Amino acid sequence: MAGVVSRIIEICVFKLDSGIPKYLLLKRSDIDKIYPGIWQWITGSLKEGESALKAAVRELAEETGMKPTRLWVVPHVNSFYVVADDTVHLSPLFAAEVSADGQPRLSSEHQAFDWCLYERARHLLVWPGQRRGLEVVHEYITGEKEAARLTQVSL
Repeated sequence: MAGVVSRIIEICVFKLDSGIPKYLLLKRSDIDKIYPGIWQWITGSLKEGESALKAAVRELAEETGMKPTRLWVVPHVNSFYVVADDTVHLSPLFAAEVSADGQPRLSSEHQAFDWCLYERARHLLVWPGQRRGLEVVHEYITGEKEAARLTQVSL
């Protein structure tokens, strides 16, 4: 029977440009062992004893050198199955707003970045769960709906 684990977090990073959200997508290195060359948002693994929230802030800094100005727990959990270890992974999603003039400093895991409007970001994301997560962030978080107020985390 497949096990269920939650060891990975995802972060949808955005900035506001004249009130319009632009989403940060990163292109994985072409020499990466897993999914080389695909566009994605920040993903990362939890360290032993680390909370998902702390991992999200750490991964944002490690992969881009950026810090959030605001942070949310997004009401969406991505799930996927890994054949190699017969596990179902549940991956919580966070949204991080960064300063409008911020530019990422890429880690060796990525070869390029793009600040995308919603439709372009949705087109570039490969995984259905990430596209659905983007929809939730776009509608509820950047749309300043009640869910944004209720799920914002104090920094």
